[in-house]
Amino acid sequence: MSLMARPTLWLRPFLLSGLLATACVLPGCASLQAPSVANTAAGSAVQDYDGRFAVRYEQNGEIKNAYGNFAWRQRGDAVTLQLLNPLGQTQAIVYSTPGEAKLELPNRAPLTGPRLEQVMRDALGFALPVAGLRYWLQLEAAPNTHGTLTRDPQTGRITQLQQDGWTIDYLSYTDTQPAHIKRVNLSREVNGEPLQVKLVLDN
Repeated sequence: MSLMARPTLWLRPFLLSGLLATACVLPGCASLQAPSVANTAAGSAVQDYDGRFAVRYEQNGEIKNAYGNFAWRQRGDAVTLQLLNPLGQTQAIVYSTPGEAKLELPNRAPLTGPRLEQVMRDALGFALPVAGLRYWLQLEAAPNTHGTLTRDPQTGRITQLQQDGWTIDYLSYTDTQPAHIKRVNLSREVNGEPLQVKLVLDN
C-alpha cells in the first residue's frame, strides 16, 4: 500500500530503517551546515515553521517518495527552507526571494535560477512551491494570480485553496486562538506527472 493510501504512516517519526534509503533521494545524503537566519533578513514580517514532509512524485514514469523534516524561516519576502533526513541531517537548503533562487546540495556547487521550482526539479526530481507556500501557510492566496477559496460552512475555516495549478487541502487546525494550520496537503500535475506533498506543522 502506498504512502498516500496510508495516512497514518507519514505522521510517525521517520526513524524506521526502511525509510532511510528513500529519504536519501535528496542527492549526496551528507550534511550541510544549517543556514543563518540573519542571512535571509528582509523586511519585518517573520514566519517560522518546523515540521515533517512527505513527497510522492513521478519521474520518467517511475513513482518515487521522499520523507523527512523541514525548517521554514521567512523574513519579509525572503524564505529559507531547510530539508532534513529522518536523522536530522541537512539534505538541501533553499533560499528564495521574489527575484532570485538558490539551492544548496551536499558536495555540489549551489544552483541558482530565476524560477526556483525548475531549479529544484532539475536537482531533486520534485519541486516544492516555495513562492506560493509563503502565502498558503498563512491561509492566503498569493497575489497577482487568481485563487479560489472554499470554506467550511459551519466554522468558516478555509478547507481548500486552488491556485496556480495547485490544490491545497487544509486538513486540520490547532486548538489555539487564533487557530493555525496544522496539516496541509498539496497536489498538482507537472507535464502530466502527478506530484503530492503532505506537510505536518509542529509549531
